[in-house]
Amino acid sequence: MHKLILITGASRGIGAATALLAASQGYSVIVNYKSQKDKAIHLTEQIRNCGGNAWTIQADISCPEQVIHMFNEIDSLGILKALVNNAGVVDLQTSFVDVKPERLQRIFNTNVIGAMLCAQQAIRRMSTRHGGTGGSIINVSSSSVITGSPNVYVDYAASKGALDVFTRGLAKEVAQEGIRVNAVRPGFISTDIHADTGNTERFNNADKIIPLGRCGNTEEIAEAILWLISEKASYCAGSFLNLTGGL
Repeated sequence: MHKLILITGASRGIGAATALLAASQGYSVIVNYKSQKDKAIHLTEQIRNCGGNAWTIQADISCPEQVIHMFNEIDSLGILKALVNNAGVVDLQTSFVDVKPERLQRIFNTNVIGAMLCAQQAIRRMSTRHGGTGGSIINVSSSSVITGSPNVYVDYAASKGALDVFTRGLAKEVAQEGIRVNAVRPGFISTDIHADTGNTERFNNADKIIPLGRCGNTEEIAEAILWLISEKASYCAGSFLNLTGGL
């Protein structure tokens, strides 16, 4: 049976970089996507052309029924050993007083509830208490939990703060069931998601405010994620890696 890793929101950015690196390290990769089918298919073809195994599965992780369907599909492909909760959404830069309820619901439904739903299904397959052989869950958080992102996206930062609390609590809950739960907190990383905020100037000027003098790249975040999954991080549980260039 294949040793599987599920990466949510893997069609671009950090998710895509993690998928490529995981495949190079011997994982069979489940590329989850919500709407960017062409990019997801292209990514799986890249992996297969390099001799790896990869499949695409469409699912909106904010929908419980779709999450269940996705994991049922995964069961036919192999043994799930790792989950990377990477899928996340942001919105236009704005003051919090102007944020509409629909935006709050959309951000929390994906960034928090979606990650929880995926973790729940993964635990049922990985946990030694449920007959599994153990595994690893990595939550992709954000350095915004440290700054709070005032006048930018306080709601997004709050959703990632909730994800951090979930990471810490879940790590303690399932540690003795063979599952390690950890998180990464990327800072200024060069990805397409910044266009969703409507303000790319913050990132164009990153060299002036980041001690290392540049934005990070997706491959650097992927390396951290795969390290946390690996046996090299066997004593890491409930830990957070701040990948911020020194901020």
